Amino acid sequence: MRVRVKSIYVYDPVPLDLIDGRTEAKKGDIVRVINKHGAPKANTMNHCYIETIEGKFLGLVCCDSLEKPK
Repeated sequence: MRVRVKSIYVYDPVPLDLIDGRTEAKKGDIVRVINKHGAPKANTMNHCYIETIEGKFLGLVCCDSLEKPK
């Protein structure tokens, strides 16, 4: 799944993120996709950086771990 920067998603980790977690996010967290200066852009190798709605950086996740809110 491709994600859009500044869009809101629900974090539901796929096995890759469960095994090799590089994030502080918990299942069900509401997150925003961001680009970090000097880092690969969102969707590069199917990964992206996320933050909380309040702006706290959470880390790197697989794009497939993000779902559109219902």
